[in-house]
Amino acid sequence: MSNNTVLSDRRPRNSARVALTFLALIVAAETGMTPAAATPSYQPVGQVEATYYAPGPWAVAERTGVDCCTSTGESYDIWYPADLGAGGVHPVITWGNGTMAHPREYAYLLSHLASWGFVVIAADRTDTGTGIQMLDAVRYLARQDSDPNSTFRGKIDTAAGAAGHSQGGLGALNALARGDGAVSTAVTVEMPLSAVCTSLPSVNGQNACVDPTAVTTGSVLLINGSADGISPATQPLPPELIGAQSMQAYYNALPAGLPKARAAVVGAQHNDIQGQPDCTNYSCTEGVYRYLGYLTAWFMDRLRGDAAARGAFSAGTGELLHNPHWSDQASTITR
Repeated sequence: MSNNTVLSDRRPRNSARVALTFLALIVAAETGMTPAAATPSYQPVGQVEATYYAPGPWAVAERTGVDCCTSTGESYDIWYPADLGAGGVHPVITWGNGTMAHPREYAYLLSHLASWGFVVIAADRTDTGTGIQMLDAVRYLARQDSDPNSTFRGKIDTAAGAAGHSQGGLGALNALARGDGAVSTAVTVEMPLSAVCTSLPSVNGQNACVDPTAVTTGSVLLINGSADGISPATQPLPPELIGAQSMQAYYNALPAGLPKARAAVVGAQHNDIQGQPDCTNYSCTEGVYRYLGYLTAWFMDRLRGDAAARGAFSAGTGELLHNPHWSDQASTITR
């Protein structure tokens, strides 16, 4: 099927947009954020990071606007190995966009993940915090796997993970907590402090606020940027007084026995993950480069059983925990 672009339902969601845009502008004003020159010569410092920073062995195909629809009417964009089924079936990564963002703004990252053998699907929706559309996407590919007329027939693994940026990070964690096993791991990227979530829209009676204690199965990786005031690594007051306003507070609130890790990209701002691969907008330092290696390694471990990738996250000794390009690291990963 040829690629096409169609307009999807983009209803105004002003309260959510105003909330995150206002926060972003405050942070930009306080820190003097402007798009900075990228660092295309960035070199990973660890073996695992270097392995998965490089493009994977699969050429990548994509479909935009031809797969439909979520339960709320949005189409999907999909990145996948061009030679589907070569070497076996492919795990799924369902992606959640940040507020006001669309899948094409993450195309470099999502294509990179597909080059490592994943089928990556993103609903074209600009508020994904509930996780509903992310779970719809997993179920859509499950149906395609059994459809004799589908490109994906017999090519989809039952293993699925969720990842998302900003509000989409809330969605990834909610998909893990609310998905009844549809996804088994979640990666949050620049997930906002909990003070934001109450201003985000509800969908089908569900809101975007995350209850970390509800994540009782699976595994979680929390990624943020050290220069991101919307997604701070730590907070001055304990969560008992002000709630979870940092990645540390979210991390600590996740069950103690849950495999989990967290780390901040040194110097990264809120939108570096949208680099294509360089910065193209405000609140971005150098682009997507430093996210690529470990985000890919996490899914290689959790969805493809790659033991070498897992070593990057091991509590105490993991490569990520000692990488100078990252800070505020912690992990409980032992398996």
